[in-house]
Amino acid sequence: MIPEELLIFAGRGEYPMYAFEGARKAGVKRICVAGVRGMASKQLLKMADSSIVFGVGELQSALNWIEKAGFSQMMIVGQITPMALFRTRFDAFTRKLLTEMPVKNAHTIFGKLIELFEARGTKVLPASCFMGDHMPGAGLLAGPTPDAPEQGDIDFGHRAAMGICDLDIGQTILVKEGMVLAVEAFEGTNATLRRGAKLGGKGAVMIKVAKRDHDMRFDIPVFGEHTIKLCKKCGIRAVAFQAGRLVMIDKPRVVELANRYGITLIGLESGLPAAPLEP
Repeated sequence: MIPEELLIFAGRGEYPMYAFEGARKAGVKRICVAGVRGMASKQLLKMADSSIVFGVGELQSALNWIEKAGFSQMMIVGQITPMALFRTRFDAFTRKLLTEMPVKNAHTIFGKLIELFEARGTKVLPASCFMGDHMPGAGLLAGPTPDAPEQGDIDFGHRAAMGICDLDIGQTILVKEGMVLAVEAFEGTNATLRRGAKLGGKGAVMIKVAKRDHDMRFDIPVFGEHTIKLCKKCGIRAVAFQAGRLVMIDKPRVVELANRYGITLIGLESGLPAAPLEP
């Protein structure tokens, strides 16, 4: 059921804008944006029916405001830069929360955040909701059909990436000629690609996945124009992803660039459930 009103908790990038547009298109009448200061788009904040910003370390203020505002449903979308956790000041509540967490990764941090939001009466929807126009399916999306060596790297990389992702290490892996060049950790996808390309040179394959039983309310795999341009710069020859389990921001533009660069984009059948597109 489409909600009458929705709160979007927005980080960096274009994802929050597309989520906003998708929700409006689906019929959500009132959309408020709570943006992370220095990350959320100023344009998005202006487009919202109402908006507010919080520092990445001001969790207590954000929770108090969300509880008072009384939204019944919200989404968490956009990148919250991992390194911000080392470069910001925290209120006492946030500092205590992080100190008490023995394992710090996207699933533990955002999982705890969702727990806190929902304890205050606000249900967190899957970040994939309203993003149907940006969720590619299985098969070749752009670029040349993989040859036998490329397909071998894709198949091997998919298996390896699932093992890494299931351990909550990262979602992205770079493979070349059956060798793992780089595994994503806390530094994020783009830094992983640069590191792998530096080690292995041109001709690698990128694979991006979501783990089994992935919590689609946060940290859903995302791929967009900036990353396809970086793939070109790094000499990556193919990008493989799980069908229905990755958000491709501005898909027509990404496909256009991939075809221009001769980079293969291919959706893989994973046998896992597709991300929900409706609340």
